[in-house]
Amino acid sequence: MTEHQAPPTLKLELDDDDKFHITEIFQEDVADRLMQMDARSGNISCEFAGPLYRNWVIEFKSSRWGLEIVGFEYDEDTRSFNLPSPITLLEHQ
Repeated sequence: MTEHQAPPTLKLELDDDDKFHITEIFQEDVADRLMQMDARSGNISCEFAGPLYRNWVIEFKSSRWGLEIVGFEYDEDTRSFNLPSPITLLEHQ
């Protein structure tokens, strides 16, 4: 008999550690992909940071150094989408 695991409990409030976790993943992985899509400002689901955050949305905008998060909002109806794979530039040797 296989055990069914309950889905993870969703976060209804974010503490500083949650915001740091989301921001870190956004800066390391998501921001570059959004900039490849010519994104300058907008909103995106935080599901990229894990299933606990799938109902959280960040608002981002362009800054001097790329993209920065300017706000967090809970939204029961948010949906995520797949981001493009990062473009890898090959250098001539």
